[in-house]
Amino acid sequence: MIILDGKKTSNDLKDEIAEAVKIRRSQSLKTPHLAAILVGTDGASMTYVNSKVKACEKVGFNSTLIDLPEDTTEEQLLNEIEDLNKDNDIDGFIVQLPLPKHIDEQKVLMAVDPNKDVDGFHPVNVGKMALDMPTFLPATPYGILELLDRYNVETSGKNVVVIGRSHIVGRPMSILLSQKRKVGNATVTVAHSRTKNLKELCLHADIIIAALGMPEFLTGDMVKDGVTIIDVGITRVNDSSKKRGYRLAGDVDFESVSKKADFITPVPGGVGPMTIAMLLKNTLLACEIRD
Repeated sequence: MIILDGKKTSNDLKDEIAEAVKIRRSQSLKTPHLAAILVGTDGASMTYVNSKVKACEKVGFNSTLIDLPEDTTEEQLLNEIEDLNKDNDIDGFIVQLPLPKHIDEQKVLMAVDPNKDVDGFHPVNVGKMALDMPTFLPATPYGILELLDRYNVETSGKNVVVIGRSHIVGRPMSILLSQKRKVGNATVTVAHSRTKNLKELCLHADIIIAALGMPEFLTGDMVKDGVTIIDVGITRVNDSSKKRGYRLAGDVDFESVSKKADFITPVPGGVGPMTIAMLLKNTLLACEIRD
């Protein structure tokens, strides 16, 4: 059993991106600049945005954090987005989700300039991805592709089950893995809450991507020997034995599933670190396109 180490792989990627930034500077080219908008004080969002800022520092990017209060109006947020769209020094930016309930997330995502949408969420970029055209890929699916590639996990002709149909992970993952690409050419089934024969589907799967947000849902009796497991989920589970009072759990019961798997991602330290690394890669790409 081989651990797909997202922490190590993301650090390798950051080193490669940092080297690219050094080369750009030596050629008097622009330093990539990533901005993030955070609305409110959601703990997980604040932690994630701070991680992005630190990652920018590590690779030599310029970064801007626009921290807005919880009661920011939709109009105020759209004005901030328009300012970033027009700012020629900003190569890419993200609006951290979730947003407060009084703000329409779809309207906000539509307002982002597709050429600066390094999260890959704008319908223009989603459409380009679906048509296999060059574009910004959503960071989490992009990170999963990179992990599979760097660990030489064969996907061509394999049966893949994606559990979860979100716009952020499940749907784009199913599209990317079914396309003609180095990490692709798979036969993909998307499973969800209405799927009736999920266990049977999983038992026939060569690769399972669990992205449904239910801790330890996938268990050892649901997978076959030699399977590859990508665990996208991360949930705080109450645990009085831990100093913090909780532990982090993925969508996969690691203890039972890892005994059968050839490859598996841990939680934490698997998919999570890759998401930030691929966001940086998209920002570098955005900067290069603008040269």
